Amino acid sequence: MPAGVAVVGMAMRSSTPPPWRLTGDGDGRWPVLVTSPHSGRHYPAAFLAASRLSLAELRRAEDALVDALLDGIAGVPVLAATHARSWLDLNRAADELDPGLFDGPLPLPVTPGPRVAAGLGVIPRLAAMGQEIYARRLDPAEAQRRLDGHHRPWHALIAAQLAAARAAHGAALLLDVHSMPQPQGPRPPQIVLGDCHGLAAHPAIMAAIEDHFRRAGWRVARNHPYAGGYTTHHHGRPAAGIHAVQIEICRSLYLDPHRLILTGGAVRVRASLTALVQQLVASWPQLSGQPGWATAAE
Repeated sequence: MPAGVAVVGMAMRSSTPPPWRLTGDGDGRWPVLVTSPHSGRHYPAAFLAASRLSLAELRRAEDALVDALLDGIAGVPVLAATHARSWLDLNRAADELDPGLFDGPLPLPVTPGPRVAAGLGVIPRLAAMGQEIYARRLDPAEAQRRLDGHHRPWHALIAAQLAAARAAHGAALLLDVHSMPQPQGPRPPQIVLGDCHGLAAHPAIMAAIEDHFRRAGWRVARNHPYAGGYTTHHHGRPAAGIHAVQIEICRSLYLDPHRLILTGGAVRVRASLTALVQQLVASWPQLSGQPGWATAAE
């Protein structure tokens, strides 16, 4: 892909797409599932009308074009959200809701926490750069609609895909792919792998993924500054034969952050992600046969 070429075009604003796009074989024949929860570019008209921010400002919260980096993966199922992260954050728990966003009592359980306090709950209050998203409070029923229509089905589909893969292969792996701004400090990491500090995946998986990216020439860190979000924590159950790793890719490797288009570096990143998935699939019998693994047969 030549530098400066946008592969997806402008954010979708008119016709409403389905909540996600699923490619590949979603029948359990592969041990790996790849997800991109934050690259959606659809902004519902009612959301734009309720926001104090421009579309360009809202788009700064996207993991822009991560889904395009996954286009080279064939066969293995790839699940990409279509709706914007600033409208609904699929990498948060359903009860991470901010009551202050709504003009009445919520008909849902609420669990306050640091992410909600920071304005980054499942329905975010803030966009990039700490900008307030909404010009007015929301109808409490809106939370129910977004969660029932997108959040719960998304995670139910992930769980079903992983269960099918585990049944067929003894164990399954979720790769939850994100992008990140350049971390601070000297020689900051370009790739950050998160397994909730060892709770969400077998160490052999982390070692294999880290080795892959290091051999590609990138600086790799584990669990800092990103240890994995709700998706990794919720779905990663190594004792049950289901593993989850969050992959954060520095945007400077593939993206023009001002125009939100791919740069020439995207070719290398896409090829590396495709090769990673291929390597994990090929080595899965050996990986999952190591001591300490829980499998469907146990």
